[in-house]
Amino acid sequence: MTSPDRSPDRGIQPFVARIAVLRANALGDYLFTVPALDALRAAYPEAEITLLGAPWHARFLSGRPGPVDRVVVVPPVPGIRDADPGERPQPLAEFQEQQRAQQYDLAVQLHGGGRNSNPFVASLGARLSVGLRAEDAPPLDRWVRYVYYQPEVFRYLEVVGLAGAPPITWRPRIRLTEQDLVEAKQAAGAPSGPRVALHPGASDPRRRWPAERFGEVGDALAEAGAEVLVTGTPPEREVVEDVVGRMRHPARALIGGLSLGGLAGLYSGCAVVVSNDTGPLHLAGAVGAATVGIYWVGNVINCAPTDRARHLPMVSWTIHCPECGQDCTRDLYPAREGGTPCAHRVSFVADVPAVEVRDAALELLGVGVRIPEPAVHS
Repeated sequence: MTSPDRSPDRGIQPFVARIAVLRANALGDYLFTVPALDALRAAYPEAEITLLGAPWHARFLSGRPGPVDRVVVVPPVPGIRDADPGERPQPLAEFQEQQRAQQYDLAVQLHGGGRNSNPFVASLGARLSVGLRAEDAPPLDRWVRYVYYQPEVFRYLEVVGLAGAPPITWRPRIRLTEQDLVEAKQAAGAPSGPRVALHPGASDPRRRWPAERFGEVGDALAEAGAEVLVTGTPPEREVVEDVVGRMRHPARALIGGLSLGGLAGLYSGCAVVVSNDTGPLHLAGAVGAATVGIYWVGNVINCAPTDRARHLPMVSWTIHCPECGQDCTRDLYPAREGGTPCAHRVSFVADVPAVEVRDAALELLGVGVRIPEPAVHS
């Protein structure tokens, strides 16, 4: 691998009118890029920033104040995104032709190591392309070496720095709309006391903490005077109901009745959110809630917030598969590290003691640490 372009002048001239940013995956993945998007907006305040994303980005970001001006949905492409159920995607060649016609001044790859995403970004024909590059990826005009274990937020800030966009913040922030708050109130009503939320689901079962321990934490918070909500998507109904059913004190299940914006509005009114390492945990932090996140040790490096006044990550030190004993420090995500995959999908975070999560949640609830509420825009 040759050295990246590290020329002192990272800006691009003449005037930058159009910027394309590729990030077409899940909620937490998007949130980690928000400080980089904020940096681009600050560096190029007159430019139109287009997010090349997934269908959910279009639904969530439409009409929402923030650094992104518009979302263009990327067709399903191997290594970039899969098709949604029932989706009738645009042909790739047609999409690429339309995007080249936009005459982007800058194309930014914030979508992994680049084996698939760098050719995709290069096909846009931008005047300058910047991004990440793993060993098996072709280069862009300017690039940062992709190393898997690196804090995601700072990874993407490095990338946009190659395009003359220095950091202005390292905290992901999502601005709420009036509709977010209205939807949250319709679903959950006015709080009867300090409101907390538990989120026991996660798309990867290896990141799920046991339901009975969420129940223990929920009871402790209820005994401290908190109103307890348990959130989840429709596929997570079973685990949400399991948590509620194990609790000795009342808790309310909110399963799939909120849009993503409504969930953001709900979490913005929570004193504490206790969750597995999954998108809703990072959404809660981005709208001002204090969080207790339950992380596998490798994911702490990449995904945990770096400040401890509002966020207390609980760490599992399990590095060997509980079923077969395989060392998964590299193989938990084998496609990214070149390892041989372990086929088991058992919890890698079950060793986190309930008492530690309970004490962290009670500490945040008792201290009442809050930042100013995110700005609400109509």
